[in-house]
Amino acid sequence: MKKIFVLDTNVLLNDPRAIYSFDDNDVVIPLAVLEEIDSLKTKSSDLGFNARASSRILEELRNKGNLHDGVELDSGGIVKIVINGGLELPEGLSSSKMDNRIISTALHLQEKNADKKVIMISDDINLRLICDAYNLEAEEHNSIILKEEEVYSGFKEINCSSAMIDKFFEEQKLALAELDDLDLSLYPNEFIQLTADDQNKNTALAKFDGENLVVLNYNKSQPAKIRARNREQQMALELLLDDQIKLVTISGKAGTGKTLLALASGLAKVVDEHNFSRLLVARPIQPMGKELGFLPGDIEEKMAPWMQPIFDNLDFIVQRNKDAKFAYQKLLDKDLIQIEPLTYIRGRSVPSQFIIVDEAQNLSLHEVKTIVTRAGEGSKVIFTGDPFQIDNPYLNFHKNGLNYLAHQFHGEKIAGHIMLKEGERSELAEIASDLL
Repeated sequence: MKKIFVLDTNVLLNDPRAIYSFDDNDVVIPLAVLEEIDSLKTKSSDLGFNARASSRILEELRNKGNLHDGVELDSGGIVKIVINGGLELPEGLSSSKMDNRIISTALHLQEKNADKKVIMISDDINLRLICDAYNLEAEEHNSIILKEEEVYSGFKEINCSSAMIDKFFEEQKLALAELDDLDLSLYPNEFIQLTADDQNKNTALAKFDGENLVVLNYNKSQPAKIRARNREQQMALELLLDDQIKLVTISGKAGTGKTLLALASGLAKVVDEHNFSRLLVARPIQPMGKELGFLPGDIEEKMAPWMQPIFDNLDFIVQRNKDAKFAYQKLLDKDLIQIEPLTYIRGRSVPSQFIIVDEAQNLSLHEVKTIVTRAGEGSKVIFTGDPFQIDNPYLNFHKNGLNYLAHQFHGEKIAGHIMLKEGERSELAEIASDLL
C-alpha cells in the first residue's frame, strides 16, 4: 500500500532535505508548516538557517511544477503542499495552535485517502501522543535512530595469554590474525585493552590501525602540560594528537575532561608545533534560549556567558604553564584562536585549522554534515559532547549529531571516537553527576 507522509515543521528544521527520505511515497507539507518556517527565516540561529534552506529546496521544486498538484521527485514520490481543506478540527483541538492545524491536515488526508496509509512524521513527542489519541499513526523521522547497543564506544577489552602480551610489547604490534580464535570485529582507530587470562593479569593498551594492533604513539605526551589521568583520556589524546586522523568525536558526561583535552591538544598543535594556522572553537547557541541579536554588546560579549566553560578551561591551561603563551588575549592578538557561535562557520570553507565543536550532542544529523563538509584542506575537526544531556527538544540519546558521526565514521581510517566514562572532578561532583 502506498503511503502519505505528513511532515511536521521540526522535521524540516532538523533536516531540510527530509522530503527526499520517503522513497516513492507521497510527501505532504501542511500550509501551517510553511507558516512556521516563514516565521523563523529571519533568525540568526541554526533554526533560521535550516528554515531558509527548507524554503530554497521547496522553491526549486516549485520551479519544476505546481506544488498544489504535486511535484514528482527522482525517487518516484510526490511532494505536495496541502491546506486544511475547510475541515473542522476534532473536538478538543484548538485552532490557535499550529500543531493542531498540522494534525488536522493529516486527519483530513486520512479521511479522503482510504486507499493509502497516512503517517504523521514528527520529532515532537507530544504531537505524536496527540496523534495516537486521534487514531492517527505517527512516527519519529528515523533517517537514523541508534539503539543503545549500536552506539559506538571506540574501545574493547580482550582477554589473551601473557605470552601474547609479551609478544606485543616486544614487537610493538600484534597481527589481528593471531587473535582470530577470539572472533574479533575491529574498526580502524579502535582501542583495545589486552588483559592476560592467567594469574599475572598483565595488561596492554593498543590501537587497531586497520591491519594490526599497535602501541600508542602519544602515551607520554602532555600537550600544553595537560596529561591524561586515566586510560580513556590517554586514548582521547592519541586521537587528538595524530594529524592523520582528521575527524575525532569524544563523548562523555561533564567532568570527564573531553573539552580540556581537546583545547590543550589544539593549543599544542597551533602554538607549539605550528601544524595548524588557528584554533577555532565553536558551540551551538540553541540552548541559550535567545537570539544573539537581542542580547547586549558585541559578539564576544553576547557569547561570553555561553562560552564561559571554554574560557574556564583556557584559564586552567594558562595556570599549568609558567609563561603566558596560552593566555587568551595573547592568542587573540596573534590571530591564533577564534571563539564564535557555530552559525558563523556556516557557508565558509575553513582550511588548515584545528576546529573544536563543543556541545555537539545538540546538533542535528543535517547540521553535523554541514559542518564536516565545510572543513577545508588541512583542517582537523573535533566534536565533543554529552549525549545524555541534550537541550534540543527534538533530539535524544538515540538520535543526535554526535552519536551519528561516531556511528557513520567508525569504519574510516581518518576518523576516531572514544567514549569517556571516568570522571576527574571532585568526589562530590562525581557522585552528584551519577545520582542526580
